[in-house]
Amino acid sequence: MIKAIVIDDEPLARSLVLEFLKAFPNIEVVQECNDGFEGLKAIQQFQPQLIFLDIQMPKINGFEMLELIENPPGVIFTTAFDNYAIKAFEAHAIDYLLKPFSEERFNKAVAKFLATNNKAPAMDLVSAESNILPDEKNRIVVKMEVKLRSFLLMM
Repeated sequence: MIKAIVIDDEPLARSLVLEFLKAFPNIEVVQECNDGFEGLKAIQQFQPQLIFLDIQMPKINGFEMLELIENPPGVIFTTAFDNYAIKAFEAHAIDYLLKPFSEERFNKAVAKFLATNNKAPAMDLVSAESNILPDEKNRIVVKMEVKLRSFLLMM
């Protein structure tokens, strides 16, 4: 079961997220919070894997709250302001939902989290390394503008 917390100062926005989450029985909302301080306490208490986070809230905003968390969970921003999108993705957001969002758009964001959450990085690395030819093991690939360049490492 995936634990989630909904942090939004608007009760209607919280209830919409809760309603849409009924389509995901493997996600359990363990707490609803009205502001960033409540959200911070709930995250420390419940250690959720996912939070739905508004940005503009009383006391502290969503970004300020995230700065106070040592190991933040997955974040799907739910906000009425489009001007924070770049900052949200710089904060490693899974997705950015602009209010009012549809159930279809919400489902895509949650599906993105589930896909990210279910990956096994160690297995990805093993399978990736097994496909490398011996002469490719001493190479590094670097993206430079729009081109990929391969360099031979001298060992």
